[in-house]
This record gives sequence, structure tokens and C-alpha cells, in this order.
Amino acid sequence: MQYVNEWRAVAAATGRADRDAAEDGVRRAYRTAGLAEPERVIWVDSPRAAVEAVEKLTGAGRSVREEVRTRPWAEERRRLYDELGPAGWSALWSATGAQLWETTAALAERIRTGVVAELASRPEEESDVRLVLLDAVLGQHDAAWLSAFDGRGERLTGLAEVARNAGWWWPYEHAVVISERPEVLHRDEAGRLDRGDGPALAYPDGFALYAWRGMPVPVEFLDSLASLTPGRIRTEENAELRRVMLEFYGYDRYLAESGAEPVHKDETGILWRIAMEGDEDVVMVEVVNSTPEPDGTHRTYWLRVPPRTRTAKEGVAWTFGLEGDVYAPVRQT
Repeated sequence: MQYVNEWRAVAAATGRADRDAAEDGVRRAYRTAGLAEPERVIWVDSPRAAVEAVEKLTGAGRSVREEVRTRPWAEERRRLYDELGPAGWSALWSATGAQLWETTAALAERIRTGVVAELASRPEEESDVRLVLLDAVLGQHDAAWLSAFDGRGERLTGLAEVARNAGWWWPYEHAVVISERPEVLHRDEAGRLDRGDGPALAYPDGFALYAWRGMPVPVEFLDSLASLTPGRIRTEENAELRRVMLEFYGYDRYLAESGAEPVHKDETGILWRIAMEGDEDVVMVEVVNSTPEPDGTHRTYWLRVPPRTRTAKEGVAWTFGLEGDVYAPVRQT
């Protein structure tokens, strides 16, 4: 668990790279691979800038990613697999890299997508950008697999040093291009990019990604959230963006201000339905907490339930994983 927590912090690290430490790691990775150290080290402020720098490189030679990253990783994995056996390797991966893989891999893919979107203005340019991205070593975003090997040998030490101190990097025979880490990173509890008032991920040169609970959104869209109205939400044609608007605005507030009508009421609460053109209805149950607050008041909650819900009781039962006809609490809390 120690290694997992350390590498989780590496994957989420922001701020200026430790350039000296990162360059030491690069040189060590080259030496470990049996290569001469690179003659030039080129620092850039983001993966986008790195792709641009690589495209302009002259005299750098071929990519040595295979020797520096791919082959050592594969051989170390085979060594540990043979040493631990299938069950042992599976247990090791489950306790280390598997805990970081999903969110870190998703973040790396979002960065790739953002770079392609900004640098490939024409379809024929997209493959060129993606080919450059394939040459990248992901640095801090290789945290998942590096956590599995940490403390189990010296062969990947150079790669780990770079990852702890910098962002993505591109190794070539005679030159290496290294990107700074992001300076801003905002994620929700599920590890998805998430921010309503600015970039969820931003690098020093302005390369940025905007997202709300993991969904990519245009920066202009985020700017408009502060002035949302029920009418603006209703007229949004993109169903996914409309859902973001509703989440940001608040379903309860939207119900109160949109003139929504209750469709059912019983002893458990009130069922509300909002028809959304081109999308499934928004259906919510308004319930009052039976347990009073310290000041004696009773808090009201709005629980979103499936569109198929027809009664308030059915909706409340669904939140407990029950059918409406078997939901009969002795005492509501």
C-alpha cells in the first residue's frame, strides 16, 4: 500500500518539474538500456508543445522508446511473473497497479485526444500527430505499472526517477524532449476530470482540458454556466450538455423555477417529472427527512429515480434497491 499511495501522488503531481533529477533519470534509463546518453535535452511546457518540438527536431535519430521503456518493462514483468507465478503476479498487480490503472490511463487518453484536437486541423494530419504520441514515455502517468515494480529491482530506476520528477518524454538516439507536469488538476471523487469554473487540467503554456464530471465540455460552455436559466437549459439541443447544465444548476432548483408539476403524491413523498426534448425525462422524488435537524426543522431532499417510475413510493423503494410493493419501512429516518 505504501508504494500505491506514493505512486498515486506521483500520477496527480502538479507544478514545476525537478529538471536536474529528471535529466539524471533519463541518462540512467539510457545507460541501463545500453545506449549512449542523449546529447541534447529539450524542455517544453506541455505534451502539445512536445509534439510540436518533436516534429521540428533535426538530427535526433530514431526513437529509442522500445529499448528505454518497452523492452525493460516487458522483461521485468516476465521476471516477476516467473518468480511469483500466475497467482502471485495477479495478487501483486491487484494490490498495486490495478488500483491506479483506470483513472491514470483515462487521463492519459484524454491528454492524447486534446493534443490531437489542437494540432490536427485536417484529417490527414491526425495520423502524424498520433504517431508522435506513440513515441512518448508517459512519465508520471506510467505510475500504475511503475508501482508494481517499485522495490523489486533496479532496472527501472531511471524510468521511475523521470516519472517522479517530470511529465511525458520522448527518447531519441541523440536527443530527448521532456514535458513539464500540469500546473492545475481537478478531479471528482471518481478520479474523473471535473471543474465548473475553469480548466480541469492545465499546463504552463495554456494547453488545457475542460470537463464536468468526466465529460469534455467547451470552455465557452463553462463560461455560460454562471448565467444559466431554466429556459436556457430547455433550449440546449445537445442532450449531454443539457445534463451537465442540470447537474450544475441543481435538479431541485430547476424543479422549483421551471414550473414543473407533481405527478404523484403519497405518504413517502412527491414524484416530479420534467419532460426533456430529445432525452429521457428527469424524474425525482421529493422527500422530507423524518429526523429533525438541531434547530427542529426537517430537511427536504430530491432523489433522482428512473424515468419509468410512476409513484413516489416506487421511487423511494428504488433508492433502497426494492420494488414498490415490498417497500414498507417500520420507521422512516
